[in-house]
Amino acid sequence: MVAIEVAKRLRARGEDPVAVSADAIAVYRGLETLSGAPTAEERAELEHRLVGIAEAPEEFSAGRFAELARCEVDALMEQRRRPIVVGGTGLYMRAALAEIKLKPPVPTEVRAEVEREITERGSAALHEALDPDLAATVHPNDRKRVARMTELERAGLDPPRDAGALWTTRLRHPSLLIGLTMDRQELVARVARRVEEMAAGGAAEEARIAANAGASRTARAAIGFDEFQAGDLDTVRREHSAYARRQLTWMRKMPGIHLIDRTGASDDAVAAQVMTLLGENGAE
Repeated sequence: MVAIEVAKRLRARGEDPVAVSADAIAVYRGLETLSGAPTAEERAELEHRLVGIAEAPEEFSAGRFAELARCEVDALMEQRRRPIVVGGTGLYMRAALAEIKLKPPVPTEVRAEVEREITERGSAALHEALDPDLAATVHPNDRKRVARMTELERAGLDPPRDAGALWTTRLRHPSLLIGLTMDRQELVARVARRVEEMAAGGAAEEARIAANAGASRTARAAIGFDEFQAGDLDTVRREHSAYARRQLTWMRKMPGIHLIDRTGASDDAVAAQVMTLLGENGAE
């Protein structure tokens, strides 16, 4: 993990870093394999905050996460400890770092109705019913976003029509933004290996236990939640690869981000590049 290697280098110069997870699924206890949450060994090497803080039946919104993450970051900075915000959920990362306006929660009955419909009819059916301009901003199979946009429409709230509008240069604190990229073929190969490791590590059992406990919609949004239970690893691989491509797309649109191509590079080599950027940006 690159963050661990960066932390080692920061400690060598007298700092005390802490990782703050910005992953929408890693907040759930019991979904560690599905979310790729840091292992106990990794957490022993680098303290991680906001990992495993919710139970599977809980709904967990970006607004709730923003409050928690901002408190963590602010407290760490007051203690003169360097927060390293890590993770793969774009909205959660920006919720932690930036001043963005998040839509209020919708009425419970609206959410329940949409959840019932999307379970019975599928996300593609609800996608067809969205305003055409809005539908053009989200993939029909993106269950979580289709549900959220449908909820907002039915609650009389204007859904965000430009995903890029969630990205802003108005950061709460001076921050060095790093995005890791790699060759497409290597990325696909890594995804395939990772899915096999997840399957061997008990991802299907995690999902079954969470489902039996009444997993919330936000918990069930974990990629492969249903597919691992069905043994459909091909679909899991496709979904992870598609998500990785979306990550690369929104990272490249982020203002002020520094992209590091890690094709064939070790975590240590990437960490060295990060430290160089820290020096160049006056963060030594």
